[in-house]
Amino acid sequence: MPGRARLALALLAASAITAAPLTNAWAQRVAGGRPDPATEAGGLWGQSDKAEAVARTKAELNKDPALTGYVRGVACKVAADYCGDIRVYVMDRPFFNAAMAPNGYMEVWSGLLLRARDEAELAFVLGHETSHFAHDHSLMAWRAAKVRANTAMAISAVIMVAGAAAGAQASSPSSAQSVMDAASALSDVVYLAALASLFSFSREQESEADRLGFERATAAGYDPAAAAALWRSLVAETAASDFEKTRRQATTASIFATHPLSTERIAALDARARAGGAEGDAGRARYRAAIRPHLTAWLRDDLRRRDYGETLHLIARLAEDGEDLGVLKFHEGEVYRRRRGEGDQDRALAAYIAASANADAPVAAWREVGDLQVRAGAPDKARAAYETYLAKAPDAQDRWIVEASLKKLTGTSGS
Repeated sequence: MPGRARLALALLAASAITAAPLTNAWAQRVAGGRPDPATEAGGLWGQSDKAEAVARTKAELNKDPALTGYVRGVACKVAADYCGDIRVYVMDRPFFNAAMAPNGYMEVWSGLLLRARDEAELAFVLGHETSHFAHDHSLMAWRAAKVRANTAMAISAVIMVAGAAAGAQASSPSSAQSVMDAASALSDVVYLAALASLFSFSREQESEADRLGFERATAAGYDPAAAAALWRSLVAETAASDFEKTRRQATTASIFATHPLSTERIAALDARARAGGAEGDAGRARYRAAIRPHLTAWLRDDLRRRDYGETLHLIARLAEDGEDLGVLKFHEGEVYRRRRGEGDQDRALAAYIAASANADAPVAAWREVGDLQVRAGAPDKARAAYETYLAKAPDAQDRWIVEASLKKLTGTSGS
């Protein structure tokens, strides 16, 4: 067969990868069941058991039983039929993420808990994840990935063989290399086409989980507007990022995206909320009470991402309810202090001073005020801030440093 014919045949075969979509026709799983270990589902379940065992040993595992119990309680509200199957692990990781394995093991990351404004928003996410679990989406995705990966590899091999045969018949070494280069490029296209098909299917799963998660959350009495509000806030936070690549993620489609485009997702959830009618419970006070003991640690972790635009947006959203302002304004000051942009020193000082006006302000706020007042040429104000810091933290490890700073200020005049 001529080389061109072989390549044409290979390309025709490659097109079959995306011409035969996998179906999404799995029934809802039975609560409390466990598959036979010899089956595909049983094998995936076993891998999930291993992953769960590793999660228990992770340093990031949050050890607060009250927080874990609270999150699990919300999960059981939206998935009462699977409450006995759900095992929640809160992980102190500063990124928006939650996932549920086929065996009922669920991870909820602190970045998500920090960004959800109320219990209703958390309920939607947990309803979304338990919908993946209830309909065996992970097994479907695993099976689809295996089928498409194997097919892509086989087709790629056929293309390369066809390219080699065509190259052998080429009239010159240069034309032979051109045929081989074309075959290699075509192989990449086939592989990417397989991935595109796979992740398109995955986006369908995400849309289904959005719908089912919304239904679970609203059936449990939660505010139907919460789902779209959460995604809308995430889009706004992404737009506030310091990094152009991050900002583009909210508006640029990619064949590797595993979620629907944000605008489509928000529009669909808004439509469902309007159709749902009555307002539901937001649970905002309960939610803030549950996460309040962890705000300082989680905000400190978020600062380590060094995306100060996103962190400032997050702090502003958390501050909208007028609570925890000492902690929030202190970390706003930390953003400006670390960013060191034009005008950030003044912004940091203003934020620390605002923090110190609240009972929940970290004691470090007065030390930072002292340092910045020294830089601003206000020794009297710096001295007052340092003295307040030492009075509030008599056993501070850096006491000797602050005392040394006070000595330097002795006899210095200023306002």
